[in-house]
Amino acid sequence: MSCQYSLVFLFLFGFTTALTVAEICKTDLLEGTSCTIKLPTKNTDKSNEITWAHLSSDALIHRKNGKIKKPIPGLTMEEDGSLTFESVSLKNTGKYKYTVYNSDGTEIGAGVEEIRVYAKVPKPTLTIKCKDGNATLTCDFRERPDLIVSWYEEGKIIQKEKNPKLFLKSDKIQEKKTYSCSVGNPASTEQSNSIMSCSDTGPGGDSGPRKLFGFDFWIMVSILAGGGSLLLLLICVLVICACRSCKTQRQHEQDEDELRLRIFQDEGQNGTARSKHTARGQPAPPIPQEEPSPQIPTQTQTQPKAQTRGRPPPPPEDDDENPPPLPRPRNKQHRKRHEEPYRPME
Repeated sequence: MSCQYSLVFLFLFGFTTALTVAEICKTDLLEGTSCTIKLPTKNTDKSNEITWAHLSSDALIHRKNGKIKKPIPGLTMEEDGSLTFESVSLKNTGKYKYTVYNSDGTEIGAGVEEIRVYAKVPKPTLTIKCKDGNATLTCDFRERPDLIVSWYEEGKIIQKEKNPKLFLKSDKIQEKKTYSCSVGNPASTEQSNSIMSCSDTGPGGDSGPRKLFGFDFWIMVSILAGGGSLLLLLICVLVICACRSCKTQRQHEQDEDELRLRIFQDEGQNGTARSKHTARGQPAPPIPQEEPSPQIPTQTQTQPKAQTRGRPPPPPEDDDENPPPLPRPRNKQHRKRHEEPYRPME
């Protein structure tokens, strides 16, 4: 089983290596590409001496008798003498001269290979400005002089140059066609969004960021939305506090009503609920607590000739609402026998 796994691993490794070697460097390359410059001279003898020299710099890779004298980071030499770049950069642009010698030191091949490396193209931004019935389109691509601008009308190219601006007359604007631009180099291309006419732009014919009160539109919308949310929250808090206050006051009034009703019921049960004034407007004297009277005596029982008058109760202290009762005039006539004592009118 281990032998089978080893064979599979070797097969995959060889297949991957073949794919890597098969990627040949083109003349125009995008930055970050990995590729190989093939050696045109066939090299069947590994003892041959091979050199690759970058004419735009001092970079030199030299192999003799199968050994590289001075390795350069990012550059390797294959067994057949080809030059491989792990990741090309802008500084790798230029011409590379190769020289091949046999084991006797005789030159058997020489030549020059050239590569041009380009940076990735940014996505352009298209803006339009209308004035006096005319329009000027501007393709912004971060000031890259190496890029070429192409202008499109309804998807068809109408102009290709390095000028980042396109002028439109009023008759072209009235046609209401869509316009776009693209920028590119020999290695990559990027295209902008399409716009129709001045009616698609903001105030003043400028398709730049929309503004509100002199500031960015969406920033102002966010500020206003946040302020409105805080105001709504404050209103909700005030309404809740008012409702709680009304509920507390209503409960307090209900408790007072229940207390008054309870007191009135207790006075009715104890027989103490009566008027505070007599018929003549004088305060009524308090009723003394009497012991339950015995049964009415018969005529044969003797009655006392006179009843002693009880001492009135002492006046209450510091009672402004219930003043002490006024003295009642003495009646000279004797009450008849079996006559009930005088009681003030209720």
